[in-house]
Amino acid sequence: MAVRYLVRRVLTLALVLVGTGLSAQNFRSNVLTVPVTVTVVDGNGRLITGLMQQDFEIFEDGTLQTVTTFTNERVAVSLGVLLDVSDSMRGQKISDAGMAVERFVGDLLRVEDEAFIGLFNHRPRLASAWTRPPSLLKNRLSAVQPTGGTAIYDAVTQSAEMFDRRTKPRAALVVISDGADTASDRTLQQARDAVVKRDAFVYAIAIDSPGVAASTRVNPAALRDLTGPTGGYTEVVHEASDLGPATQRIAEELNSQYTIGYTPARALDGSWRTIRVRVKGQPFFVRARQGYMAERGSFR
Repeated sequence: MAVRYLVRRVLTLALVLVGTGLSAQNFRSNVLTVPVTVTVVDGNGRLITGLMQQDFEIFEDGTLQTVTTFTNERVAVSLGVLLDVSDSMRGQKISDAGMAVERFVGDLLRVEDEAFIGLFNHRPRLASAWTRPPSLLKNRLSAVQPTGGTAIYDAVTQSAEMFDRRTKPRAALVVISDGADTASDRTLQQARDAVVKRDAFVYAIAIDSPGVAASTRVNPAALRDLTGPTGGYTEVVHEASDLGPATQRIAEELNSQYTIGYTPARALDGSWRTIRVRVKGQPFFVRARQGYMAERGSFR
């Protein structure tokens, strides 16, 4: 969800936070903590690691907040992969994509993580539910036969509900597609709202192959509208063989993120609240979710 309530007794907090790298002494009972996952890069897009709590400032609706929890160690992630299996993915494309996905979940994630795989053409479907460790997801895509249209927004909206049942502190969704959305009942806005509500970083890898008709060619701008508000990004590649390096870059980012928490001064009032994070005194670029809905019913 967009905000995780950490309203638990001290003993419960200690048990939960052992796996996240956050010390239970950083929390007080009956205190709302807003968790924010943060990626920091320089002007060349290189990941910046090794920053400390005092290096960050976080603002809610423009007001500086006090950082109450912080870790620069890797925190376990619940990650979903959505793979386009529409007709345009036939042949070498689906072979390269399947190998990249299986290497990603099987080799690049950690044993403490969990993952699921979803497939979509004109109809989204789940290939594998939450699996721990993710390496158990190897060899799940060998029998996939691409066919049909492309319903990216339906797939994202449906898969967002999976994060209601996640067990790890961080959430991420990776979408791989070579075509524009041609078959969804849901809109881009509905898909974006669904993932923003669940506080999931969304990454998209767009395969922009030469010679594809304009009407079905992948739409990187729409994918950026989907990924940007979550703190993720969209990368355009020109061949399916480039998917391996692209997923490797996502894995490296997941290994280099910071987890920050703060306690907002205002009580829950049902409003949308913006979040902005920056690194003090450095020309770094920070990616994080852009806000959350301050509603008790939205919390996991």
